[in-house]
Amino acid sequence: MLILLTGATGFLGSHLAPLLLAQGHRVLSAGRHKSPDPRIGFVQADFANDSEKSAWVARLSGVDVVINTVGIIREAPGQTFAALHTETPKALFAAAVDARVKLIVQVSALGADEAAVTAYHCSKKAADDFLATLPLRSRIVQPSLIYGPEGASSKMFRTLATMPFALQFGASPQPVQPVHIDDVCQAIVALLGETGGPRSERVALVGPAPLPFMGYLGALRRGLGLGRLHVLRLPSFVARLAARLGSFVPGSPLTPDALQMLDRGNTADPAPTVRLLGRPPRPVEKFIDRPQAARLDAQLGWLLPLLRVAIAIVWIWTAYVSAFAWPVEDSYRLLERTGIPTVLAPLMLYGASALDLLFGIGTLALPRRWRHWLWLAQAGLIGFYTVVIAFRLPEFLWHPYGPLSKNLPMLAAIWLLYELEKQPIKETREQ
Repeated sequence: MLILLTGATGFLGSHLAPLLLAQGHRVLSAGRHKSPDPRIGFVQADFANDSEKSAWVARLSGVDVVINTVGIIREAPGQTFAALHTETPKALFAAAVDARVKLIVQVSALGADEAAVTAYHCSKKAADDFLATLPLRSRIVQPSLIYGPEGASSKMFRTLATMPFALQFGASPQPVQPVHIDDVCQAIVALLGETGGPRSERVALVGPAPLPFMGYLGALRRGLGLGRLHVLRLPSFVARLAARLGSFVPGSPLTPDALQMLDRGNTADPAPTVRLLGRPPRPVEKFIDRPQAARLDAQLGWLLPLLRVAIAIVWIWTAYVSAFAWPVEDSYRLLERTGIPTVLAPLMLYGASALDLLFGIGTLALPRRWRHWLWLAQAGLIGFYTVVIAFRLPEFLWHPYGPLSKNLPMLAAIWLLYELEKQPIKETREQ
């Protein structure tokens, strides 16, 4: 069959497309970017703006099946729930009726039902309900949390699982039923081969059994080869306050809506998943195929930011001590011994303090794509200071507290960040 796949370069779509091709189907990607797979055709489309049926009719010529995997978990400039989850899917579905498409598979979300209250769930439900009224065959897939090695939320959960302790936000057990990305894709492919059943149907895709969210993190931690998960439980009012503050932080995974969806739970009967797969879905304990590599990646997910914060504190504290805490006359005498003329001493002292402060702020605030220059500048400055002080102020080289020798681990830490962050960043999107 010819299948129009929206979101083919996203988390779910990029896993689903190769499986569809392996089954002998032809795949046509509809989106803003081409798939890197040359076997996949391409139709230029923009879910943020193509909310009219007329924009989709020509694109669906000859198409047998439409699979919509487009989705966002949080709104951003130019990307709203109303456009991406409701208005454009409705236009696509309406055009599919005119184009005589045989089947639509709409990837929605578990919780997009009559009890939905969050903007995310309600926007998904609006498109689902519209699709269910149309005179064509449709399957509305509602997965629980989807786990995939490179998925953004999966990486975050693995990182949380490796930390010294996990925070439980509130007293609710927050039940979830995670399902592996491979099982989700295989179930969708199985739906394409079904012929009987109702015209439209909602299909929950879940793991074999529900477990509390902290239990999910604990299972991931065991899968990574680590010990028991230590949990710090926050009172509900603290959790709500943290979520409210998180809503002001760009990209924060913790928002009032996210907390509400977590508290509500995300579980369903696994029978439909078992029927489609012909076997039980993969349990959480078997999600992680390469535990050593996954554990290192997860640990770096929080250790590297911690290292950045520590380095930033060193620079900022050095700036403060140099400019305000250490006796100025003592600083001038040290500068004079290094060869700095007396007239230039104030400029060198406060200029160096300002540079240290800028380095500290940059370490915290600069985006990754610019930080490699920052690391090089910091390493160069520390190296220069170390050589000059070693020759002109040798007492610091032999000082029992080792103020100069401690530059070596500082340089090593900065070089580690430089090497790890200069690699190309592979952006991933997750439904």
